[in-house]
Amino acid sequence: MAPVSAPPLPSRLALVRRLRGVLGDASGGALVLAAALPLLFLHERYQPALAVGVGRTSLDLRPSDGAILAIVAAAALAARSGLARLRAGVILWLPGVALLAWLAFEAFRPAARADARFDDHLVSFLKLVEYALLAAAVPLLVRHGRDLSILLGAALLWAALAAGVGLLQLVGLDVFDAWNPGWRQPSFLGHHDLAALAALAAASGVAGVLAGRGWIPAGTLLPGALAAGLAGLVLAGSVAAAGGFALGALAASLAARPRFRPSPRRLLAVAAIVATVGGGVTLIRGEALSDFLRFLGVHGDTQPRGVETYSQRAVLAYIGLRIFQDHPLAGVGWQRSGRAEVFEPYLADAHERFPDVVELAFPAPGREWGVQNLYIQLLADAGVVGFALLLWVGAAGLVLALRAAARAPNPWAAGAGLAALCGLLTLGGEWASLGLVAGIPLQAATSLLLGLAATGAATVWRDG
Repeated sequence: MAPVSAPPLPSRLALVRRLRGVLGDASGGALVLAAALPLLFLHERYQPALAVGVGRTSLDLRPSDGAILAIVAAAALAARSGLARLRAGVILWLPGVALLAWLAFEAFRPAARADARFDDHLVSFLKLVEYALLAAAVPLLVRHGRDLSILLGAALLWAALAAGVGLLQLVGLDVFDAWNPGWRQPSFLGHHDLAALAALAAASGVAGVLAGRGWIPAGTLLPGALAAGLAGLVLAGSVAAAGGFALGALAASLAARPRFRPSPRRLLAVAAIVATVGGGVTLIRGEALSDFLRFLGVHGDTQPRGVETYSQRAVLAYIGLRIFQDHPLAGVGWQRSGRAEVFEPYLADAHERFPDVVELAFPAPGREWGVQNLYIQLLADAGVVGFALLLWVGAAGLVLALRAAARAPNPWAAGAGLAALCGLLTLGGEWASLGLVAGIPLQAATSLLLGLAATGAATVWRDG
């Protein structure tokens, strides 16, 4: 076989000139944001940590914290020229600040302060605030189509690397705590966080299909974004993320009609993308889905021998809703729904309600599983007030994304709105399979997409 030759020199020079053209016009803040992505989307166990004492616990400072500090510093420098780009996002910033304020109350209320793990919960709350700052930083740092190209290009490259590692794990390479060959894989992030990173790439790819490659200067990268995003979503094996992605792709397709008028061929391509993700996730999670059908009594009657994902989540959701039922207004306090003294009064009823679920699936002292559903956890921890504020934040992000998709004066901002719309709904589904864990890549992705929605809407405010 003849050796593969390098690209001709003129082609390489053209590629270098194209790259220089993109980088040369990008702002320094966008470059900082893009350079930080690999650290934001890397599991903490693979990052060195510096432990700093905080009361009776410690705060582990990692390179990802330094990356956020650099982003916030760059945003502060960009803000010296004015905060006009944040005005369009007021409908997001107000409920966001209100939500953080309410959760601060939940973290410092008497019941929370009396908790033996108060210091740990305080550190978790500080992480939540830290990662929430990313949302406000994005509109300040992403000002032009070139900036968006740099950000999405970095996300694509890292998502492609994550998907590549996941594929190697799938075929049996034992790296980064790989699962059994042929099963869902964590790559170097973990399943939920791999789905979050893949959602950024897949949502950008869907926006590219609907809006055309010209919506950002680096539009030629979008086929790669689709491939990396689809592979990552399938390898993560999250049924919740797959469902959210289907809803997000549908919403983006409807939102794109007035502005971009996608052809039937493009709409069929989006449908094929959704079907690929759904089919792939169903294939890789076939055993878990079969267990769930058996749990519902739809398929077979074999008694379970171990912890089954969906039956356990049903148990935990039931306990979370019972906690909310008894504490409807303000909940039990920040992250206290997973504490033994809070959930133990409901265990007997849970065993009676789910008699066929194995004992290990139920929480107990030393097995404080938590609720494992963001929405139910907010109801249990922060009551209806916290839940309403969370819904307000999510709805505001979707409204900003829709506003950008329909009214942005330039294609890149409208495409950013479509990507944010698809991505936010995807992650909205993913959060239904995980409790409120602060300071993880899934939260980083959520903040970045909220910021991307505000970025697109900022062009409407400025030029509208």
